[in-house]
Amino acid sequence: MGAAALAFCRVERTPEVFAQQGAVLMGTVTEAASGEPLPFATVVLQNSAYGANTDFDGKYRIEGIKPGRYTVQVQYVGYTPFRKEVDFAEGETVKLDAPLKSAEMLLDAVIMEAESAPRARREHKAVRSQSLSKLGAVSAGAPADAYANGPYVQPLPPGAAGQGDPLDHNTEDYDRIFENPFRKVVGNPLSTFSIDVDAASYANVRRFVDYGQAPPADAVRIEELVNYFDYAYPQPTEDHPFALITEMSDNPWNDSTKLVHIGLQGQSVDLEDLAPSNLVFLLDVSGSMNQPSKLGLVKSSLGKLVDQLGAQDRVAIVVYAGAAGLVLPSTPGNRKEDIRRAIDNLQAGGSTAGGAGIRLAYDVAERHLIKEGNNRVILCTDGDFNVGASSDAEMIRLIEEKRKSGVYITVCGFGMGNYKDNKMEKIADHGNGNYFYIDQEKEAHKVFVTDMRATLFTIAQDVKLQVEFNPTLVASYRLIGYENRMLDKEDFDDDQKDAGELGAGHTVTALYEVHLTELGQARASGENPKKGRRNTEENNPDKLRYQENQIRNEAYASDELMHLKLRYKAPGGSQSKLVQQPLVLEHRPLAASSDNFRWSAAVAAYGLVLRDSRYRGDADLKLVEGLARGAKGADLNGYRGDFIDLVRATGKIALTQK
Repeated sequence: MGAAALAFCRVERTPEVFAQQGAVLMGTVTEAASGEPLPFATVVLQNSAYGANTDFDGKYRIEGIKPGRYTVQVQYVGYTPFRKEVDFAEGETVKLDAPLKSAEMLLDAVIMEAESAPRARREHKAVRSQSLSKLGAVSAGAPADAYANGPYVQPLPPGAAGQGDPLDHNTEDYDRIFENPFRKVVGNPLSTFSIDVDAASYANVRRFVDYGQAPPADAVRIEELVNYFDYAYPQPTEDHPFALITEMSDNPWNDSTKLVHIGLQGQSVDLEDLAPSNLVFLLDVSGSMNQPSKLGLVKSSLGKLVDQLGAQDRVAIVVYAGAAGLVLPSTPGNRKEDIRRAIDNLQAGGSTAGGAGIRLAYDVAERHLIKEGNNRVILCTDGDFNVGASSDAEMIRLIEEKRKSGVYITVCGFGMGNYKDNKMEKIADHGNGNYFYIDQEKEAHKVFVTDMRATLFTIAQDVKLQVEFNPTLVASYRLIGYENRMLDKEDFDDDQKDAGELGAGHTVTALYEVHLTELGQARASGENPKKGRRNTEENNPDKLRYQENQIRNEAYASDELMHLKLRYKAPGGSQSKLVQQPLVLEHRPLAASSDNFRWSAAVAAYGLVLRDSRYRGDADLKLVEGLARGAKGADLNGYRGDFIDLVRATGKIALTQK
């Protein structure tokens, strides 16, 4: 902050009349030009857990400060931050007023579009005013009588200022995973689930291993590990924007079962034919993001995406901390230096008004909606929403309401220690979106450069799979992973039921572990008998008391192991289309299976080992590495080689912890 701005501040020191523990910091935050108070400005003592938001009169008060020297930082969206070093003594009250200079003139220079600068300023002011009018969400974290005796102090979470080991004070949250069990086909012939193209779990697991720790079991979502990798599936040739691939072979970790591999290949799109993009970067600049692995990595990550944009694309930037604000109105994508400057000027501090930020970002995206284009909010955060719409149920309702606008969402998680995986996964799942965790520059390049088309451009939405198993050939089955994507059988034909999205060129892979019947085993071994036992009461112990549940006689003569059905909608569509394909039982030993099959099996086995799953059978890291080495293939981007290195590193952790 410049010397002229510092001259406006006023520091007064007074002894406390009543005995107290620690020191007190209090004062008023105002707009320098007008003297008007700034409500919900953020006041923090850097490298500490002390912090507060100002009240409606711009006043704040922080108590119990341990004596010493601190840098006081005052920040408000759209204003130049204020900083001053202050010494605190035991029992002393320090009064520090902070008039903030508006950053609008700087922002206008950054964001000037083809429209006039006055119009840009009016939009900036209008949006900021609108966001402040909704700050019931921001103040919802305070008690009803919070302001009765002065400003409400919103404590910062431990380690919010970035001090100490990033894994200290760990408050990371993951939803509990209850693994899919084996289900008998008789009585349960249908398995229904939504596709999942998220890949956050893999990068998050890698982060734990890089820090020499085994990941929590609930951080390991096996379908996300498997779908982190691309597979060499053929491009679609029919009328649908994807191809279906099925394969069955031996299960490498359980001799008594087989593996069924289902692949989905999205239609690739030429970069020159891409529809224009209307993007809104929604960036968490709260105190918990004040780390190089968080806001620092966010800035460099988004820079990679900005490099891919052209004049037909548009970018706006919304940030949220104590309040939400627009720092860059929708700007042509070829004005890269202006966009980068706005990103580089961001600083972190304060609490986290995630709900207000989401509302504002969608409002901006809807205002600049491109018909037949790619309209998307890209949320970058550690997920630590501690002010406003923070409960999972409230956040889900908000996201479900906003997805009706035709705006998709991409959620990118950053950081560690207070990482809220469960909240971010819910936002992506319920907002027609996808979810990534970015732990390093190479991952940022993968998400925003290598996989940009699949990340940003949706070719099919509400994609649901339903498998019907032939009870004469399959005794029981279990879907590996996808626990939080399971659907009821009735949901498959319900076009109102939300499901996953498929991006251009994206691949989706799912694995079933199946127990074959005696007839199925005979046919899989090549005996191929023509007939099996009919459906008798002795052969069907699950026969219902009040209704018939019989197997059709023709099923015994069929070589179909299962019948696969898929429903999807065109982007923005309301009526689904149906695709159907059977899988015929055939004998194929593991050594003769495809690289796709064996690679997916290797990654799934790795997940089973990390989870110490009850279904892991003979799976161990040696088996995983052997399978992966034999199925590595061309590996053009090096991701599969990195996985093999990750398996080795995991082995060292296991040895260390014994």
